[in-house]
Amino acid sequence: MQGGAEYRSARIRDAHLLMSLSLIEAQSVIQAAHQQATADGLRVTVAVVDEGGHLIALGRMDGAPPLSPQIAEAKAVGAAVWHRDGDSLVQVQQDRGAFFAQVDRLVRMPLIPAQGSVLVRRGDRVIGAVGVSGAAPNQDKACAEAGLRVIGL
Repeated sequence: MQGGAEYRSARIRDAHLLMSLSLIEAQSVIQAAHQQATADGLRVTVAVVDEGGHLIALGRMDGAPPLSPQIAEAKAVGAAVWHRDGDSLVQVQQDRGAFFAQVDRLVRMPLIPAQGSVLVRRGDRVIGAVGVSGAAPNQDKACAEAGLRVIGL
């Protein structure tokens, strides 16, 4: 019976890994987002977090604003824990400001609801989020979306 339990445990672990966002995928997202930024003449920071808002990878381009790493991560964390892109999260903050402020206190860093954060989904499941900071909001979002396209999500 012991072998059966070990087998089931290994299958559960392997299934979870297939549904998680890998470090290699996160680094690919950052690279593609940076390529988009370079093509647009921008300098940005890209943060990729898992479904719990924990940082997987962060990349700051030379010349990106000094505060952009913290902003990019805060955008990504907000999207991940609320399961909403930044555009939608802005609306939640406006409609339910007091509740949003309380949730903001529950996470390890402030949440920034803004364009430039997009969810990462595998099928119907949210597996993380990408946050970009350093350019105009619509440019941040375009870089984040370019990053997701490279991994097919």
